[in-house]
Amino acid sequence: MARSVTYSVVPRRNPSEKNTPPKFYAQAQARGDVNIREMSERIQSSCTVNKADVYAVLVALEDVVAEAIQNGEIVRLGELCTLQVSLNGKGALTEEDYDTSLIKRAKINFRPGTVLANALASLTFSKVNVKYTKEAEEDEEVLPDEEP
Repeated sequence: MARSVTYSVVPRRNPSEKNTPPKFYAQAQARGDVNIREMSERIQSSCTVNKADVYAVLVALEDVVAEAIQNGEIVRLGELCTLQVSLNGKGALTEEDYDTSLIKRAKINFRPGTVLANALASLTFSKVNVKYTKEAEEDEEVLPDEEP
């Protein structure tokens, strides 16, 4: 399979300038997804570890990463990426006035490592037809006696 990111060209309006015509932009179109089972098969084909062992390690990795995030640790996955918790919330006038009720949500910051940065730097692109747009969905009408 050729290595390239597929994209389609879609119109987008500037929300602050609703009366201007839309401009056209590239939108990445996924070719599918890869789950842990598929990754296990792919890894098995490139090394001496069998699929079951790879799968077990990847499932354990999920648990270890989640636990590290819950402990507030920075997770460094080698040259792949770094994951770290960041917080969003409201401020207090003084440090003494601050309490955890002001924290509204936590999120995970993802920072690509050199492996992913290099993968992005060497991308190629292939144009495909639009797979989904909100406008296309709104244009489709299914009559009551029609089967979808």
